[in-house]
Amino acid sequence: MNQFITNIIENLTFVLEFIGIVTALVLVAVIAEKFIAKRNGEQGRILTARKTAMIGMFSAIAGVLMTIELPVPFAPPFYGIDASELPVLICGFAFGPVAGILTEFIKIVIKLLFKPTSTAFVGELANFCVGCSMILPATLIYHVRKKKTTAIIGSTVGTICMTIFGTFFNAVYLLPTFAVMYGMPLEAIIGMGTEINPNVTNVLTFVAFCVAPLNLLKGSGVSVLTFLLYKPLSPILKASYENTAKNRRTEGA
Repeated sequence: MNQFITNIIENLTFVLEFIGIVTALVLVAVIAEKFIAKRNGEQGRILTARKTAMIGMFSAIAGVLMTIELPVPFAPPFYGIDASELPVLICGFAFGPVAGILTEFIKIVIKLLFKPTSTAFVGELANFCVGCSMILPATLIYHVRKKKTTAIIGSTVGTICMTIFGTFFNAVYLLPTFAVMYGMPLEAIIGMGTEINPNVTNVLTFVAFCVAPLNLLKGSGVSVLTFLLYKPLSPILKASYENTAKNRRTEGA
């Protein structure tokens, strides 16, 4: 009974931490987006009905893509790569950092409806936090001045941030949390990495040889695909944005 109560408390604490992280990142995105809009002389609400609908659409696509996870040869089987950040980054470029963060969160909820967690929600938290570490800087840089150059710079910086943050976050928080919630010694997890790569001998080498390449590969792939798809999609996204602006002007008339 004591163990049961302990497990409930641990899971509840984990959920509250997840909610706290989501709230903090949304607030950061809101403040940053308002600052950029003021700097660029732009006006209007951060979220509109049409923008919310687009967030929902991109979240649904991202949630489905998150269920399609491919294994990588250089990491244990509980690590995988998916393309769910692709629609999130496109949405963030089109509608702003807040839209990107919200899409990142909603995609997790949608994914859980299709495919329950297999990692005691640790994997979902990792996906959200690491995804935001790319989406937030990439979209902020792009929206300072919307040009192809800033899109490239933003995606590059976002990929680097995701690689560094993802590596650090796994080492100091996710792997120890995963070990506790799954009742698996951390040494056993490291051993799974050693079986794949003999150079993996501790937590630091585990994240260096297993986690960092995964995030670098994912960020690079998402960035390239975004450049290939964003331009063909831009007429639709631009039309949606212009209709939203027109509706705001009509409502204010």
